[in-house]
Order: sequence, then C-alpha cells, then structure tokens
Amino acid sequence: MARALLGRRRLRHDFARSALALGLGWEAVLPLPPAEFRRDFSDQEWREVEVLLGEAEHVRVISERGRREDSYLDGGMETVNHCDLLIAVWDGEPSRGRGGTAEIVAYARELQRPLIIIDALTLAVRKEHFESLQVGNRHLAKLNALPSVPAGDLPAGADEGFRRVHAFHLKVDHAATHGAPHFRRLITATVGLHVTATALAAASLAFHLHHAAMPWGKLLCLFGALGVALVVRHHRHQHDWVRSRLAAEITRSALAIWGLPRAVRLFDDFDWAGLEPLRRSLDVLQRRSARTRPAPFDEFKQRYLRERIDGQRAYFARQESKAVPQLARLRLGFTVSSVLAIVFTAVYALHSTLAQPIAPPWVEMAIFGFGPIVLPVLAAGFISLISINDLHRRVARYREMHIRLEAARKEAAFVQTWGALERVIAKAERALLQEVFEWHSITSFSETH
Repeated sequence: MARALLGRRRLRHDFARSALALGLGWEAVLPLPPAEFRRDFSDQEWREVEVLLGEAEHVRVISERGRREDSYLDGGMETVNHCDLLIAVWDGEPSRGRGGTAEIVAYARELQRPLIIIDALTLAVRKEHFESLQVGNRHLAKLNALPSVPAGDLPAGADEGFRRVHAFHLKVDHAATHGAPHFRRLITATVGLHVTATALAAASLAFHLHHAAMPWGKLLCLFGALGVALVVRHHRHQHDWVRSRLAAEITRSALAIWGLPRAVRLFDDFDWAGLEPLRRSLDVLQRRSARTRPAPFDEFKQRYLRERIDGQRAYFARQESKAVPQLARLRLGFTVSSVLAIVFTAVYALHSTLAQPIAPPWVEMAIFGFGPIVLPVLAAGFISLISINDLHRRVARYREMHIRLEAARKEAAFVQTWGALERVIAKAERALLQEVFEWHSITSFSETH
C-alpha cells in the first residue's frame, strides 16, 4: 500500500482527491482528535477536510492527549510503519518543528523503506531503496493459484466482495483439509513402531525366542519408523497446508463480521505470519462493502450470534469431547505402565538382594526380563503421545474458549449500538484468531522438527 507524506495542506487535499478520482481508497492518519486538529486549518479549509474525511475508508487518530508536536511525529512514524511505499513532497529543508517532513523521511531511510521524494520547489523526482520494494506477495500468490471449488450457498444479497472472499475461503479451506499431512498421526506411528521394535528385542532375550522371524520383525519396524519420518519430512517441504489453514480461518473471521461498520481496525496488532497482504485486502473489501451496503443492526447481530458465536461454541465443544477421553486413556496407559515397571523392577531387586529361592521360569522371563525393559519404554511412549498431540493445552484451551464465547454471547445479546457490538466482536474475534495463531506457531514448530 502506498501512502503519501505531504508537507503542505493544499497538497494533502489534492492527493486525496486524486486518489478518489482514480477509484482508489484512501486512509487518513490524524495526529490529533478532529476537534484539536482543526485548529491547524482555516474554516474554509476545515470544511474541505471534513468532506474528504467523510470519504476516507479509515480514519485513525494517533494521540488523544499527547503534545501537539509529539503527535505529529508519532503520526508520521506510524505512516511509515504501515506503508509499502512512501511518497514525500519535501523541499529538502530541515523540519521547522518536531514531526516535520525531514524527520519522517529520515526515519523511512533508517528503515530502508522504498521512497519517492518529490521536490516541492522544482518537482524533481528521486527514488530511494526501490530494490526493497515488494510487488505482490508469494504466499498470497500461492493461495490465489489454488484450484477453485464449488461456491455452494451464499447469503441473500451478498455483494461482489463477499462472493470473492467466500470463494477464496472455500478453496483455501479445501486445500488445508485435503493437503494436511496428519503429521501427529504419522509421528504417533513412529513412536508405536519403535516401541514394537523394543518389545520384539526384549521378547527374544527374555523368552529365548530365536526364531528367524524375530530379528526381521524388529528390522521391519525400524525401517517402517524411518519411512514414516521421511514421509513427514516430505510433507513438510511439499505442502503449505498450515498457511492454507491459517488463511482459511482468517477469511472465516472476515466473512463473519462482513458488513460491520467498524471505527477501528480489529486485528492490527497480530503477527500475520506472512499473510499481512491478505489481512489488508480483506480490510479494504470489508470497509467498502460496509460503506456501500450497510447491514441492518439486528439482522447483523443475530447472524453473527448464530453463525459465528454459536458455531464456534459447538466446534470447541466437539473438540473437547474428543480430546478429553483421548487424554484420559493416554494418562491411564502411562500410569499403568509406570506402576507395573516399578513393581516388576522392585520384585526383581528384592529377589536378587535377599537371595530368594529360584523363581519359576515364567517369572524370570516375564517379570525379571521382559517387563523391566518394555514397560518403561511403553510409559515413555504414552507420555510422548500426550505431548505430540498437545492434549493438555488443547483441553484447557477448548474449555477457556467455550467460556469466553459464552460470555461474549451474553454480552452481545444485550447491546443496542454498533459501537458496543463492535467491542464485543473485537474481543470474540481476537480470542478466536489468537487460538488460530497459537495453533499455527505450535504446528509450524512441530513440522520443522
């Protein structure tokens, strides 16, 4: 996104009008609240500014109570922070006050932000750091190149922006669902094969099983474990399914709040994991849709409660109902294996120390030989599966999300204004997307190890 840093008020007006005349959207970053900002304009100029602000897709106030010059500096720096290309109209002279054009250009140069500097006196144009200008985005290009899937049913009266985002959501969701390597299952298979190989080796020693099939069985288990590990590695390099899932959940959130006449950006502070261009595209499409086709308050609220809040509550309830029994079974397996390993080892230790009579052969083979070797490995396998499947965190997170969504639903059911509803939605969507980004971080880390 290109933004302009303009040193003169007249040029600011002309820039905004030019953007609108070209069919482009524009955003206003105000250093001060409008009531305070207007002191820098004549009455006639401010009337023009008010008209332009009414046509802006987004108006953001940087400082509510800061010092005037500090607010101008913060506003300029924030403009640099959120732009891909900075256009500055500057006479080349030092700033005549804190937050002037010279300071902002110096900050952009320090960040090596692509710059177009137009000399305010000669109109000469100079470009800087254009080698770092990114045109397009490889992650978004990959997602856009995914094959389309049937659109299915759309809400009545859906505009073109909604249709495009809905179609994008369907294809990235389809790609994530069908392209996932199910690495947790594969790693579980690796653990199981290693435990089996250990059990076969222990059985050969403890029970004196010298059949030719035993070492071959162990060898097949080890080759199988290695093969599964290679499959996991192959999927890691060949499929961008984690990013597809992240994009699917981001667009799901966007579709849920489509039509909300937002006063602020809800998710500016997230680390978008390479999908910031997607977030900005969605933001622009949503704002234009909300301005041209505003949704009725009650209709929007009921749809959001029904489709987003209730739908997500049901999802987390289903996930918890699956994860809790799985966690309980693995905990039980770990406890039983650990206790038996301790008992078997203690019996063997006591027998050896106290010089007891010779134990029956089956006791020596099963309790003294096989059990103390296999049971600790089995216990380690169970605890590994709990960690691999992230069950402790998932169960706690599912319960927490259910509670937070229940609270959001109760609050949203009583609100009567767009501002209050926006605050409720902001809390709910932040919680939902935070869960997605946590999943993305954990999954990405697991995929690289």
